[in-house]
Amino acid sequence: MEWMDILAQQIFNGVILGSVYALVALGYTMVYGILGLINFAHGDITMIGAMVAIAVLNALFTTTFGLHPLMFSGIALVAAICVCMLLGVGIERLAYRPLRKSPKLAVLITAIGVSMVLQNAAVLIWGRGYQRFPSLFSDNYFSFAGASLTGTKVAVVLVTAVVLLALWLLIKHSRLGRSMRATTQDPQMAQLMGVNINRLISTTFVIGSGLGALAGVMVAAIYGQADPYMGFILGWKAFSAAVLGGIGNLTGAVIGGLLLGLIESLGSAYLGTLTHGVLGSNYQDIFAFLVLILVLVCKPSGLLGKNTVARP
Repeated sequence: MEWMDILAQQIFNGVILGSVYALVALGYTMVYGILGLINFAHGDITMIGAMVAIAVLNALFTTTFGLHPLMFSGIALVAAICVCMLLGVGIERLAYRPLRKSPKLAVLITAIGVSMVLQNAAVLIWGRGYQRFPSLFSDNYFSFAGASLTGTKVAVVLVTAVVLLALWLLIKHSRLGRSMRATTQDPQMAQLMGVNINRLISTTFVIGSGLGALAGVMVAAIYGQADPYMGFILGWKAFSAAVLGGIGNLTGAVIGGLLLGLIESLGSAYLGTLTHGVLGSNYQDIFAFLVLILVLVCKPSGLLGKNTVARP
């Protein structure tokens, strides 16, 4: 049945979109779990990752190296992650660390300022226009359960699942994860027990920025382009996803990202029908902010309550 095929397509689109939101939301929720800080520059770090990957790919294509396209994409992804990790550490040390004991409003204003600096720096480097993501593979469509998919979209979901599993194992079963959970519960006691708080916070920014870079490259690969302003809306949507799941909770960030992706995909597909043509699919961005408003009004702690990184 045609309507079943449309529904299946929108569900798969929502899962793919939600996977990207989940990766970005994890960066928000990890930093908030440790510092109680909303890093509004995180979306722009994601944008930097996408732009760096495109720049590296374009540079590699101009060389005479006979590398496989998979090697091209691997090199570009590693470069983007490394740049964003260094950027995350630099932002934490230069912008956030001096304000660690300042009022929350000062830190919030600083985060917005850092976001504007990154956005305008990207404009100076790459210009205001769209940067095209090079076509590395012949991405043929195939049908599954009535939905039309591509290898790139399936790879996004698989990579996200692997990364989320690895992060969960890191938090749950590693020494670093124990330090994170201890710091979330009681920072002063964790410091007395030998946890280097500054190093832990820097590591948290490194991991979060790396996840953001991965998400940015995925978005650029899916849509075939990136621009200096993409991080703003992507960051706010991921923040909405983190709030929906319960900001500070890793599992909540994943659930919130997937739910928001499904809500946005299904909503954009049927919005025109529900509003009798008054609103169309071009209004799909409103769902993230409607969800944010509803959660803040009805359940400010999110779906999974006030749990933190200490409970992955």
